[in-house]
Amino acid sequence: MAIVEVVKYNGGPDVFAWKYPSEELGTWTQLIVNESQEAILVKGGKVLDVFGSGRHTLDTANIPILNKIVKLPFGGRSPFTAEVWFINKVYSLDIKWGTATPIQIQDPKYGVFVPVRSNGVFGIHIEDSKKFLIKLVGALPVFDKNSVTKFFRGVYITKVKDAVSQYVVHKQISLLEINAYIDELSSFMKERIEPTMEEYGINLVNFYVNDLSIPEEDPAVKKLKAALAKRAEMNIIGYNYQQERSFDTLEGAAKNSGTSSQIMGAGLGLGMGVGFGGSVGNAFGTMSGELNTGNSATGKQKKCPKCHAAMNAEQRFCGVCGFDAESEKSTDSEVKCSNCGAKLNPNMKFCPECGDKYNRCPECGYDMPEGASKCDKCGYEAPGSCPGCGATISKSTKFCPECGMSLVKSCPKCGVSIEGSPKFCPECGEKL
Repeated sequence: MAIVEVVKYNGGPDVFAWKYPSEELGTWTQLIVNESQEAILVKGGKVLDVFGSGRHTLDTANIPILNKIVKLPFGGRSPFTAEVWFINKVYSLDIKWGTATPIQIQDPKYGVFVPVRSNGVFGIHIEDSKKFLIKLVGALPVFDKNSVTKFFRGVYITKVKDAVSQYVVHKQISLLEINAYIDELSSFMKERIEPTMEEYGINLVNFYVNDLSIPEEDPAVKKLKAALAKRAEMNIIGYNYQQERSFDTLEGAAKNSGTSSQIMGAGLGLGMGVGFGGSVGNAFGTMSGELNTGNSATGKQKKCPKCHAAMNAEQRFCGVCGFDAESEKSTDSEVKCSNCGAKLNPNMKFCPECGDKYNRCPECGYDMPEGASKCDKCGYEAPGSCPGCGATISKSTKFCPECGMSLVKSCPKCGVSIEGSPKFCPECGEKL
């Protein structure tokens, strides 16, 4: 075979490592290395030297290591066999990746296992040609983009699964919402894949996730989306799952009129047993009364302040909308003027209608009439004063805490001790 005089790169544009087809070289061979390339001379499975861009003459003067492997029987110009590898160090930024089959990941928010497909692109740059050739290329004649995707498929699929699982668990993000965090997830994955690439002399320039898709036909996905749609409907209408179940139970019981009493009694027990609460129990009681009597107008009824459905007078929660009727009982807590009956605000000092002073009871807030010492609503008695020293004292006090004077009255007729301020003696009826 003729000895090659010029060795140069003849590979394609998407090739990272290309082996020159002939191994018959000589000490006069010209090696041409293009920009963004490096050439590696290999003999006997060992790397002899790495050449940068430019023209190189394979000569023992330029390559001292050749003295050990090349004998010089032809006046200093001798043939020898060796492999020449060209390593492209250009930046390749459009290598596509994707998961061939869905990855099963548990949704951290809803707890169901969801199949996830992912795809994107990444970019690499051969940083260490020698390490790249020895550890990754081996005996392959060509190493291109398809080879990179093939060799690292197991790496990025494993890393993508781990990265997505760690990310969604750490951030507590549902897989249905993960596409809103694509940029953060891409950086998260790059940090975890980059160390593996460095072991083979490759610098991972970027790693992008273009899409994380979930198959719509998957049964788990269908159930999850149906549940989320139902929850959104409940939030819009204004009721919860427990109330919906009680409505369904009431509707089914109403349709079965033949055994209304038995169903209502059993339903009430079940409602209390599983914790349906007062709304279900009261609703069952209302329906039972209506079905047994045949006419809801026979008993005392009221209307729900919210949805205006009929309710028993003693019923607290509405059986239709679950509204708490007790929250509407504001009449007992209203304060009215003792003079004209106008509604008073607790912060008022005078009645806005008649101008009468608001003599507020310290206990219940009731407007006590002018000069009254006792609240007609809660029985509170205003403190009085000691007739001896004038100190403020409670009505129930028997001796003044300041001067010790006895505050217990006695009847002038029968002499019995009288507490408080009655108008007549409880023993003899004498007017005091």
